[in-house]
Amino acid sequence: MVHHHPVGVVAAITPWNYPVSMITRKAAPALAAGCPFVLKPAEATPLCAVETFRIFEQAGLPPGMVNLVTATDPAPVAEVFLTDKRVRKLTFTGSTEVGKMIARRAADR
Repeated sequence: MVHHHPVGVVAAITPWNYPVSMITRKAAPALAAGCPFVLKPAEATPLCAVETFRIFEQAGLPPGMVNLVTATDPAPVAEVFLTDKRVRKLTFTGSTEVGKMIARRAADR
């Protein structure tokens, strides 16, 4: 038996390649479990995320369930994702180097 229940905010960082696939692949499980979702897309492909989030809005998702943060410098956004107590899950697809840093920092929480 599987019980789906919200755990809190799920934060996601996605790469430039296959940007829409990466967003939907990460958002779907969070939203299915009832978790608010916040995304920081790759700096090179923010417009794909903007358009995807417009579709989420048109689909009638409640305000605050999907949230988009774009930035030319990803470090401050990642810092918030790693330190804000409201963020309960973090999903990352990208370079091994950055992934290791995020895993080390996330392990503290």
